[in-house]
Amino acid sequence: MSHRKFERPRHGSLGFLPRKRTKHHAGKIKSFPKDDESKPPHLTAFMSYKAGMTHIVRDVDKPGSKLHKKEVVEPVTILEAPPMVVVGFVGYVETPRGLRALTSVWAGHLSEECKRRFYKSWHSSKQKAFTKYQKRWSEASKDGKENPMAAEVERAKKYCQVIRAICHTQIGKVKIGQKKAHIKEIQVNGGTTEKKVDFVMGLFEQEVKVEDVFSQDEMIDTIGAT
Repeated sequence: MSHRKFERPRHGSLGFLPRKRTKHHAGKIKSFPKDDESKPPHLTAFMSYKAGMTHIVRDVDKPGSKLHKKEVVEPVTILEAPPMVVVGFVGYVETPRGLRALTSVWAGHLSEECKRRFYKSWHSSKQKAFTKYQKRWSEASKDGKENPMAAEVERAKKYCQVIRAICHTQIGKVKIGQKKAHIKEIQVNGGTTEKKVDFVMGLFEQEVKVEDVFSQDEMIDTIGAT
C-alpha cells in the first residue's frame, strides 16, 4: 500500500452517517431501558419538539482538567414538551427471532389530531378511522360491561412479556402549524405483565406530563434528527 504525502484526519463524526435528509423527523427508539420487575410500572420515554437554542454559563467539575472549577459557556437546546395522550397499548411475545406483536388494544375515543396521522389527506377523506371501534366501546358501556376488549386484555396479560403504550403528542399546543400528531410506542417497565396492562389501561385518554416520566436533574438520552 502506498503512503500518503500529507496527513488527513477525518472530518466529522461517523455517528451521524449517512449524512442525508431524513425521511421521518421523529427519532426511532432502537432500544428501551432494561426492565426491572421490582419497580412499579412506569413509562420509559417522552416525545418533545425543538423550540430553539440558547447558551448557558456553568462551572466545570472535571478534576485534572485545566477548566476544573472554571466557568464555561455552552450551547443548549430548548425542548417544548406538551403532555402526551395515551390511546392504546401493544402486547409483544418474546420469540427466538425477537419480539412479535400479539395483540393491540385502543382507547374508545381518539382525538382528531391523532386520527389525522392515519390519513394522507384528511379533508378529502371520509374520516371513518376507528368509528367501528368506538361503536364497540359505546355498545359495551351501554350493556354495562366494564371493558369491550376484555378478551384481548386477558390475552395480553396471559401471554405477553413486553407491553408498550401507544402515545400521541398534542401538536396543537405547539405552535408549528402542523395538525397531525406524532404517534409512538413507548415501553412500560416495572412490575408484572398484569400490572403493566392495568397501568396502561388506567392511563387511556389521559394526559402524561414530562414530570410523570422523568425526574429533575435526571440523565436521559435524546433521539432526534440533526
